[in-house]
Amino acid sequence: MSAPATRRWAGLAVLAASLLVVVMDMTILNVALPDLSRDLGTGTVAQLWIVDVYALVLAGLLVPAAAIGDRWGRRRTLLIGFGLFAAASAAALVADSSGEVIAIRAVLGVGGALIMPATLSLIRVLFPDARERAFALGLWAATAAVGGAIGPIIGGALLEAFSWHAAFLVNVPVMALGVAAGLCFLPESRSARPGRIDAAGIVLSVGGMVAAVYGIKHLAKHPDLLGVGLVAVGAVVLTAFVRRCLAQDEPMLEVRLFADRVFRSGVVGALVTSTALMVLLFLGSQWMQVVQGWSPIRTGVALLPMAIGGLIGPPFAPRLAERIGARPVVVGGMALLAAGLLTLGLLPRPLEYTGVAVALLLVGFGTAALGLASALIMGSAPADKAGSAAAMEEMSYEIGGVLGVAVLGSIAGVLYRSGLPADAPDSALESVTGAVGSAVEGAALASYGDAFAMVGLLAGAVVAVVALLLWRDLPADLDVGGGHGEDAPESEAAPVDSRS
Repeated sequence: MSAPATRRWAGLAVLAASLLVVVMDMTILNVALPDLSRDLGTGTVAQLWIVDVYALVLAGLLVPAAAIGDRWGRRRTLLIGFGLFAAASAAALVADSSGEVIAIRAVLGVGGALIMPATLSLIRVLFPDARERAFALGLWAATAAVGGAIGPIIGGALLEAFSWHAAFLVNVPVMALGVAAGLCFLPESRSARPGRIDAAGIVLSVGGMVAAVYGIKHLAKHPDLLGVGLVAVGAVVLTAFVRRCLAQDEPMLEVRLFADRVFRSGVVGALVTSTALMVLLFLGSQWMQVVQGWSPIRTGVALLPMAIGGLIGPPFAPRLAERIGARPVVVGGMALLAAGLLTLGLLPRPLEYTGVAVALLLVGFGTAALGLASALIMGSAPADKAGSAAAMEEMSYEIGGVLGVAVLGSIAGVLYRSGLPADAPDSALESVTGAVGSAVEGAALASYGDAFAMVGLLAGAVVAVVALLLWRDLPADLDVGGGHGEDAPESEAAPVDSRS
């Protein structure tokens, strides 16, 4: 049986709060990094590792973390993740070197890997009814959108009053409350058929993900053979991991889920949406802070239209889907996302914030596709494979974010440099920040604004094409639970174990 209604929604609040902290932690660091670097004397290479190590560890450990949760308890895994996140954040108080901060960020990545798949798996358990689950996952997606937007606001406010340590310490009380509330409101659950904890599979999944993600990040900064080689190694190792999973009856990751076109379409939708959102946040925040000259707090406020759209679109998408079907809502959300990005590309130059705000609002409404895609992913997967479904959904977010910043961010860099004068100094060629105060500052700021808009145009075209492909692949009679026609699933009770 499912948990009582009050306990279900209280449990969702715990899960949403944990997601909010994990997402905010990514954007707060961007605000805190300059102060942190000055205080610790952090070099360029160390700064890159401080930023990148979190995503590398998190992405690498998603699969084994989900498998551990399925076998030994998803609530237990989640609460351990909370504890690690809080302990690592508190350790920032005594960190006095770049190496220690990198280690802290790595432990935060471990905590994030334990938290993220368990969060989605527990939503699957708390809400066996497909309609309630779709609404809950819409709220979950809205929380992610808000976290990305308010991170700079909270981070900027904290840094005005405190040191960079506050960007880490803000996590501690929330995670401590999360442990207490999780014990009260979240049921323990395990898969009825957990995948095997496969040592060789762990090595392959972790090694492949880390190599691929790091290779993509490296190519974005240094397009050379090392980056190409790392991506190739990652692809080969992950292929070996997939083949190993296909050869096992109860694999650590149930990759056979991709045979379901609804599940596959949900993952593609989540991947593309995450890619577009991350590049918009990455380039947009730089445009606001460097080109417009705004403070981190003002930049955070300026990003709020996307958060407002994200608060409205995802929670109400399931209700609309019940009236007109899930396929039009998923594709319609993707179309709104594409419209926002295309609006950015078609705005007159130089860009004005009013037009950018409209684009952000449309993109926020478009995240309705993200919430409904999550409902399709989790609803089309059997309850005992919720961990695998959650791991693959989270992997799509992580890979999408990396691709957005690395690939589209690199294209923005090429476009930016193509608009600079021939005599531009190396500092200006390196980044728009390096052009500030130089003789080519005006040309550099204008070129960055143009590059920002053109990447919006490119990303919008890609999202529009994917929306058309999803319209073709998704069944016309698809419901919010991932079923269609005679295959539409009845409400099912996910396996719940009340033991702690």
